[in-house]
Parts: sequence; structure tokens; C-alpha cells
Amino acid sequence: MDLLQKEKNRVQQKLNDIRAQNEMGWLYFRSSLYYIALANKNWYDSRRYCRQKGADLLIINSRLEQDFLSSFLGTNEGNMFWIGLTDSDQEGSWKWVDGSALTTKYWHSGEPSNTGDEDCVEFYPDKKMWNDLRCSLKRWFVCEKSAD
Repeated sequence: MDLLQKEKNRVQQKLNDIRAQNEMGWLYFRSSLYYIALANKNWYDSRRYCRQKGADLLIINSRLEQDFLSSFLGTNEGNMFWIGLTDSDQEGSWKWVDGSALTTKYWHSGEPSNTGDEDCVEFYPDKKMWNDLRCSLKRWFVCEKSAD
């Protein structure tokens, strides 16, 4: 009985934490919290902003996650968001901000094109596709952190 009570308290605390994050503008989905920042920043400033919030730029691990985010980011053409994917360390070797290699890919047709110095990735929620882009350009962005 004690074990069940402890587990109930743990789950209740987690629910309270998620509720509190939600009130501060974070969205909850499958053990992650997402913050949609409608501020135009370059990729590096976007990442710095996310890290100041105890998060990092978004890592998309599945079609389900990408579809969930598309539904919140809107279907208006022209809305583009930085995600936490870059090949700035080694050209052509795409890595997420947590150091993991890119395995699930949703590139737009003809991408990554690496036209010029395109080392960062933007997400088109209306098309559910990605595009490589110069990191110095300004976009909106999405922060992600674990809800655990």
C-alpha cells in the first residue's frame, strides 16, 4: 500500500509540474515540453534563448511528433521555425543539438541543398518539411525539454 501511495504522489507531482509549465506557455506531448517562440532570432541566438529556459532547440524524432507540432505552429505558408539540427561541425554530417545523428528525415524536395553556407535547419509546418539555411538568418523557433 505504501508503494502505491508513493507512486500516486510521484504521478501527482509530475502532473502538477506539467500544469505549471503549461501555464507558462509550454505544450506537453509524449514526455516532452515545447515552447513556441514567436521572436525572430538567428539559429545561435535561438539556441541560447532555449538554453536559458532549461531547454534546447527542437529535436524531431518521429512523424507523430512533427505532425503534432505542425498542428500548433499553423498551416500559414511562410511560417518557418528553427529546429535543433545542424552540420556546422562537419559539412554534410547532420547532428541534433544533443549530439545524436540524424536518422528520421523530412527534407523538402532537393534539400539539403547547401547553397552557400547553409548549416542550420528550418521547419515548414505547413508542408511538414525541412530546409537547410544560413544560420545567421532570423526565424521563429521551438524549444524542447524533457517533462520527466
